[in-house]
Amino acid sequence: QVQLVESGGGLVQAGGSLRLSCAASGRTFSNYAMGWFRQAPEKGREFVAAITRGGFSTVYADSVKGRFTISRDNAVNTVYLQMNSLKPEDTAVYYCAARTTGLITKSASQYDYWGQGTQVTVSS
Repeated sequence: QVQLVESGGGLVQAGGSLRLSCAASGRTFSNYAMGWFRQAPEKGREFVAAITRGGFSTVYADSVKGRFTISRDNAVNTVYLQMNSLKPEDTAVYYCAARTTGLITKSASQYDYWGQGTQVTVSS
């Protein structure tokens, strides 16, 4: 069973930065494509970013492109989301997800494992 644990969320002022981490269990972490999603109150789960299993390719939602960076360190089974120039509309619970096939997708339904989420609140 793959377990994912997010951390690094918190309260930050607009224009500030946060780095989220997602620690994964399992010795086959390097085979998983990883994604970040977010969900604001009364809204659906929104794709944010994804990274291939080797970390050589990334994709981003248009709303965060140029501000957020996804990366991974397979040696420590961790994926990161560096968030810069944060805006109040970035406020949400952020979830990391793993896809065991190793292929990138923007569709939440195609990910196999999910963390519990970490709250990010951006104030004006």
